[in-house]
Amino acid sequence: MSDKLRILLTGFGPFPGAPYNPTQPLVARLAQLRRPALDDVALSSHIFPVTYAAVDRQLPDVLAAQKPDALLMFGLAARTPYLRIETRARNAVTMLWPDATNTRSAKRGIVGHADAMMFGPHSARLLRAARLTGIDARPSRDAGAYLCNYLSWRAIEHVKAGGPRLAAFIHIPLLARSGAVRRKGAGRITLEDLVDAGEAMLMEIVGLARKARNAEVS
Repeated sequence: MSDKLRILLTGFGPFPGAPYNPTQPLVARLAQLRRPALDDVALSSHIFPVTYAAVDRQLPDVLAAQKPDALLMFGLAARTPYLRIETRARNAVTMLWPDATNTRSAKRGIVGHADAMMFGPHSARLLRAARLTGIDARPSRDAGAYLCNYLSWRAIEHVKAGGPRLAAFIHIPLLARSGAVRRKGAGRITLEDLVDAGEAMLMEIVGLARKARNAEVS
């Protein structure tokens, strides 16, 4: 088991304005995938409560426990009808929207006056993999200023500190509980579409993480 490539999949729970978060069923479906290409891969998953304190407490714990080679994170962008592959995390926190414990940030930045941090060139590879499934996927330079951006920032910090070799964040649209799109005119992406695109991105990040591990060994 210790020799297996380890991939951690994460999503979020409900939060104010979003009592149903489709990242939960998506992550559950991806974590249950059984493919020959995943025979040497250990998939694990974690659902974060939508609070700043939970991210700060749970992210280091789950990384220490799972020791993933790569981290593939999903979050909800309720007003975006397409898939967004985030390319960076901004040093920004909203002071307007409370988290799930009704806590508001007391500052507009995450750390001092630091610039945005990039996920890396692998974001383009994930975008291409998603698009090849036929889904409407687009790159994004703005992960917002809420928990998705906050988790992205903290994850990149861990990558830079020698944690996972790779990290990526994907924003998905809001779906009805049945898997159908909730709003008329908001696009036709279903949960099954997201699972297909998620699998393609997972396979891509598995290949990239395997190559990175082999490069360190050789």
